[in-house]
Parts: sequence; structure tokens; C-alpha cells
Amino acid sequence: MAETTAPALLPGGFRDAEEGWPELHRIPRPAYRVPLVGDVIGSSKDTPVQDSMRLARRLGPIFRRNAFGKEFVLVAGADLAADLADEARFAKHVGLGVANLRQVAGDGLFTAYNHEPNWQLAHDVLAPGFSREAMAGYHTMMLAVAERLTGHWDRAAGAGRTVDVPGDMTKLTLETIARTGFGHDFGSFERSRPHPFITSMVGTLDYAQRLNAVPAPLAPLLLRRAGRRNAADIGRLHRIVDEVVRIRRADGGGEGDLLDRMLDTAHPESGERLSPENVRRQVITFLIAGHETTSGALSFALHFLSLYPDVADRARAEVDRVWGGAAAPGYEQVAKLRYVRRVLDESLRLWPTAPAYAREARADTVLAGEHPMRRGAWTMVLTPMLHRDPSVWGPDPERFDPDRFDAPAVRSRPPHTYKPFGTGARACIGRQFALHEATLVLGLLLRRYELRPDPGYRLRVTERLTLMPEGLRIRPERRPAPTQPQTPEGAPAD
Repeated sequence: MAETTAPALLPGGFRDAEEGWPELHRIPRPAYRVPLVGDVIGSSKDTPVQDSMRLARRLGPIFRRNAFGKEFVLVAGADLAADLADEARFAKHVGLGVANLRQVAGDGLFTAYNHEPNWQLAHDVLAPGFSREAMAGYHTMMLAVAERLTGHWDRAAGAGRTVDVPGDMTKLTLETIARTGFGHDFGSFERSRPHPFITSMVGTLDYAQRLNAVPAPLAPLLLRRAGRRNAADIGRLHRIVDEVVRIRRADGGGEGDLLDRMLDTAHPESGERLSPENVRRQVITFLIAGHETTSGALSFALHFLSLYPDVADRARAEVDRVWGGAAAPGYEQVAKLRYVRRVLDESLRLWPTAPAYAREARADTVLAGEHPMRRGAWTMVLTPMLHRDPSVWGPDPERFDPDRFDAPAVRSRPPHTYKPFGTGARACIGRQFALHEATLVLGLLLRRYELRPDPGYRLRVTERLTLMPEGLRIRPERRPAPTQPQTPEGAPAD
């Protein structure tokens, strides 16, 4: 059904599927539904994504769930997700856990409603901060932060100790975005405990998820103490970010990074600037989104590299061949690690650290020619199951295989089947930043260490709106430094 004239703006807030899906009864749901609380049998408040993955395997490419009277629809099939990618008919929907983060991030790039003007203003002002030229400028600072990580891992390797992979990747990615984007050093690797920013960030993410696990009218009562802690966490995040901005203003500016753009750059057409409150919200958004998902992606990739030594050997050989004996790789050399990038892509296929994105109908329409949707009706794409659709990924989608992302395989797949960064105009603005950082770090770690897994470890995935391997430890062993010459410019890499 074609979109009609431009509709009035839709309000924010939860919209029940009963209101937006005229033929909701045709969409499968779990067999046993408990009055008042919904589809709780076999579910855990701590693992809603993994619970939904299990339901998708049973119920099919589109299904619905109910939590405390909130009815919503989830999509796991490639054909449905491809239709939802049509920007003329669908837009980003801010709902559930993401909307809960508006307490801390307001109308930041990730949490803004589509009708809020600050999203477009901030996007247009900040997009040049992720240009190729800007990325090349960040590369040196990324290397400097990575040296702090390898110094920490060298000490562990010398003592024969394991390392806390998620903890160390979180320190790395926080310091990287803080230094490249805001000229700030949190001193994460010098601390014996997580920086207060990390502690408060985890607290706000956990609270946002917990809000979805209780009836909305009872949340103030059932989560009274948690709500007070959340308010304290938000206050701490605001104070930390306000201090970063205060220091920058006192210094009279930086070196043209994201914070300088936020403070000094006017919109190229309107001349409008970001307000102080908007600057705070965008800094919080970038500090959280700019490190949380990347740290998870690196952690999952290192888990798979430790489990599959043949994959690690092949990736390591590529690093040695392409980077050769250079003390540090140049910016251009990172993009030549094509197999390392495939390892990262395959890790994000199986465990996309941003595990879902929501889409809403711009006008009355029919999803994939089968499911009527009223204007404003929304659905959530369950990305880990989209990435496991056998019609796209074959009969063994659970198998880890980086060659799924060699060039011929990628060209053979239909569009909109791989979505670790969301879709459309509201997809992640920092995608290239994250991919460059993660590929660089994997290359550095592969060149420097053999990655030995903990024999007793079995992957457990923790959920705090993003996904992270829980309790993952690896034992790094130092390798001799490579001495072979670099691949000549333009020579093919794997």
C-alpha cells in the first residue's frame, strides 16, 4: 500500500501492537500466556534477547510477545527485514529499552524521536567528523591507546596470567572514543577498578532493561531503590561530561575533534549551533555508544579467534604479510586486513552487539504483502536471528565461518540481510570508526600474541541492551616480532 500525504507527527511512547496490527491474531505467539504478566514461562528478565531467539526458532520469521500487557511484534526473517528497510514506508522507531535511555541521553543521535529537530542538526554538524580525512587523524590516537592495552597484556603474558577480555576491551574502547572524540583521558588502564563513568553507564543500561521487565504502573514501587541508584548514576554521568566540556572551554579549544565540532560548528545551511544541553547529550551518546558496542564486538571476535586456531593462524599470517616488520601500521594498511575484517564481520553476524532495531510505518501499509500495519505501528527486527536465516546463510548458520564474507559470497547475498549497525538514515553514524578501530586492534593483538582459551569456558552472553560475552578470559602468549618485509603497495591481500 503506497504512502499517502505526509502525516502529522506521531507522539513518543509505547504503542501496543493491538492498536497497530489489524490482523495481529494471524501472527504466532507462545502457547502459554499467563494473565496480567504475559509470556513469562521459560523466560528470564535478564536474557530477553536470547529468550526471543529461542521463540523465533519455534515460531518462525514473525511472532509476537506479551510482557505485562505490552504486546509487540518481532521479525526474524530476511524477506520481512528487507521490506522494513524501505525508507519511503518505514522509519526508525524509538521504543522499549532505547526510549528508557532518554532519561540520560535525551534527544541524542541514538535516542531522538524522528520528529525532534536536534537529531538532524547534530547529524549534519557531526557527520564530517567521520570522514576519511578525520578517520586518518584518529588512527595515531587509536594506536596510542592500543599500546596501553598491549602493555597490560604483556605483563599478564610474562606472568602466565589470563586477561579479562570484556573488561580490557571496555577500557580500550572507552579511552579510544574519549581521546579521539573529546581529548580526554579517563586513565582506565591505570585503575584497579572501573572508571565511575563505566559503573554508572552499566547501571543506567541495566535499569533501562529492568524497566521492561515490570508493569509500568508498578515500576516506581518495585524499582524504588533501583530508581534512586539510576538517578544517582545519571547525575554522575552528567557531572563527568560537564567536566570534560568545562576543561575544553577553559583550554580554548582542541584540535578539531568531535567536541570542537559540537561547541564551535554551525549547521552548514541554517547556521544553528548545538545548545549546551544538546552538547551534553551528544557527548554521553558518543561515549556510551562509541565504546559499548565496539568492546562487545572485539570480545566476541577474540573469543572465536581463541576457539579456532586455524582461523587465528590465517588471520595472523595476513597481518604479518601486510604489515611486515613495521613498528606500527599506517592508516591505509588497516583496510588491507581483509581476512581479519571477515573475522570481525562473522563475529558480528553471530552476536551483533546491538541485537535489535525497531521500525515503524510512516503510513498505513502491508508488510511483505501479508501483514497490514497502521501508521505508527512498529516491529522489532531481531538481528541475531536475521543473521541466522537459513535462506540466506545456508543450512548451518550457527557455524563460525569468516569466508561467508569473502567478496563473492557478499555479492551473492540479497541486500538488507546483514545489519549489525541498524538500517536507513538512522543507522550508526560511527560505523567506519568502529570498524577501523576493531580491525586495527585485532591485527595488533594477533601479531603480538597467541590467544589461548580457557578450556573450561563456555560462552555465556550477558545482556544490558547490548550483548557481551560474560566472564571471558584468554591467556595471551607473546610471539616473536615479525621481520619479513611488507607486502608491496597494491599487492593482493587475502
